[in-house]
Amino acid sequence: MHRRTLLAASLALPAIRPATAQGLFTIKVSYQPSLYWALPYFIATEKGWWREVGLQPEFSTFAAGAPQVAALAARAWDAGGTGSAPAVLGAQRFGLLTVGITNDESAGNALVARRADVERIRANPSSLRGQQILLTTNSTGEYAAFACLEKWGLSRRDVTFVNLGQAQIISAFSSGNGTLAGVWAPNIYTLEERAEGVVICSGKDAGATVPGALILRADFAREQPARAAAYLAVYLRSIAWQKQNRAETVQLMARFYQQGGVTLPEKYLEKEIDTRPTFTLPEQLRLLDRASGASTVDGWFTKLGDYLKAVGTLQQVPEPRSYVTDEYMKRVANDARLSAFAEAR
Repeated sequence: MHRRTLLAASLALPAIRPATAQGLFTIKVSYQPSLYWALPYFIATEKGWWREVGLQPEFSTFAAGAPQVAALAARAWDAGGTGSAPAVLGAQRFGLLTVGITNDESAGNALVARRADVERIRANPSSLRGQQILLTTNSTGEYAAFACLEKWGLSRRDVTFVNLGQAQIISAFSSGNGTLAGVWAPNIYTLEERAEGVVICSGKDAGATVPGALILRADFAREQPARAAAYLAVYLRSIAWQKQNRAETVQLMARFYQQGGVTLPEKYLEKEIDTRPTFTLPEQLRLLDRASGASTVDGWFTKLGDYLKAVGTLQQVPEPRSYVTDEYMKRVANDARLSAFAEAR
């Protein structure tokens, strides 16, 4: 884990001068660097939006969702974003709350093949039997990979999985190891550049919706509901701004990714925007709405829970109503000042 505070110099996020930081509430925010859904944190800091709602963020970054969730045991952070698989695990183990959706990353979690193997695999997916797939277990990347195998008429027992972190997958696959790589964006684009990689199947292709989760530590949410709502309003303000300012969003994304060690041609930054839907306050409320029964988000997370049970990570699939809540999104909507701020009105 790498921790940064906005009261000190930081490569990734600019500092708030002490004079402006007085009286602000410090909220500990966790995320994974160089990911599209984390960009709103960077934009909000660049624009000074945190202090407009009385917050001063202290950021912690994690290479993946598993260590991020594990840090909850030490109350290392209050709020943040993560993949949906870690969000389910965090709910089961630490009472983590999912309070919104960062983005729909179904197209951004995929299996990548080398260009020379693509036609063979597409023509005869059974040729993958006995082959190695490099992936990160208990992740949305693995969830998408399993959905792709099912689409091809294969089971998990038909292939050999090698569990690696995303950086290790990029290195190993680029060096000729593995037949397929299970990665998420922007690592997909890195493999396209370094290893002549081609997306052969994504979660979207296989009908597996992969949402990212906006999350709160349960005791923080209970003790600081107004500040939890303010945190959401800041994130949503960035989303609304991104939708209205594409060119500047691309420029800020390039800086944000570079500071996390990822440099990509502009075409891939544009692709991030085009393939990963994000959601404004009204859209979030619709996704979370249970007025007519289970919400859209409930359905997405139930399927994620089924996957985690199938791989033996969970013994029982948790009921989404036990950890997915619209309470804090509604707090934003019901506060005239916060809702206007969140929608950039």
